[in-house]
Amino acid sequence: MIFRYEYPGGVWIDLERPSVDEIQQIAQEFSINERIKAELISPTPTPLVAQDEHMALLVLHFPAHEAEGGETKNQEIDFVVGSNFIVTVRYDIVVSLHHLKKILETQKLVGDHEGIATDVLLEILFAHLYTSTRDHTNHLASSLSHVERDMFDGRERTTVRLISNIGREFLHLDSALADQEETLDCFLKMLAGRGFFGASFAERSERILIERTQVMRLVGTHRAIARELRETNTALLGARQNEIMKTLTTITVLVLPLELIASVLVLHLPGTPLLDNPNAFSIVLAIMLGSVALTTIFFIRKRWIF
Repeated sequence: MIFRYEYPGGVWIDLERPSVDEIQQIAQEFSINERIKAELISPTPTPLVAQDEHMALLVLHFPAHEAEGGETKNQEIDFVVGSNFIVTVRYDIVVSLHHLKKILETQKLVGDHEGIATDVLLEILFAHLYTSTRDHTNHLASSLSHVERDMFDGRERTTVRLISNIGREFLHLDSALADQEETLDCFLKMLAGRGFFGASFAERSERILIERTQVMRLVGTHRAIARELRETNTALLGARQNEIMKTLTTITVLVLPLELIASVLVLHLPGTPLLDNPNAFSIVLAIMLGSVALTTIFFIRKRWIF
């Protein structure tokens, strides 16, 4: 599918899940060389920069939230940029670009014909992409806050997997943004060196790089929080397990003398005490209760319980 947005002095072509014929058509229209065209036809697993005399290619992977599985996956976006055109190729539905297209279509419908230069549109594209990543990061941070409340409400067992899943999401975000750093910087320097745009492009490049850095720092901060919460959750879970083991041990120690007393009295051997005493049951019960009371007092004095 081909989306075309024309502005004074240039055009933005967005290809969503394009066929080979659609890429051939756009390549012929903008004189895209065979090397760059080959990169557009099929996905590229790693970030990439390429150029010729009239254009530059950038391949980046942006993290995106997968609605069905609830996990983060990387979506590839290829940028081909010339002095008066931008071509983007993507193999999935990228929500941020979809929203941007709706905004531009709305501007056309209301008759807003304000000119947008190619370098301005390029900055807008990256702003929407990184804003989407920031929103996803904030959504994960909100989920992390809910998990934190559950963790301190005594639900440490149920939050173990939740914290691990959120930490893994932050790891994917951090990895995707880190992979972009050198490639994006090289691409922007390449455009500046080619002189496709005016002197103001240096400031736009700086803002794009700052935007990526800020999002990466945000992800790193929340990832560190997730690690701390995981360690805290592990400590709380360990303390709870220790309390359970202490309770079970206490019960075992309290019951052990009772079992010993009962075992001795059921031997029915000559000389067994209280064998013919009519109050034997009450006496044995009193001895057992006294044994439990003395053992409990001993544990309390040693601060092993309570």
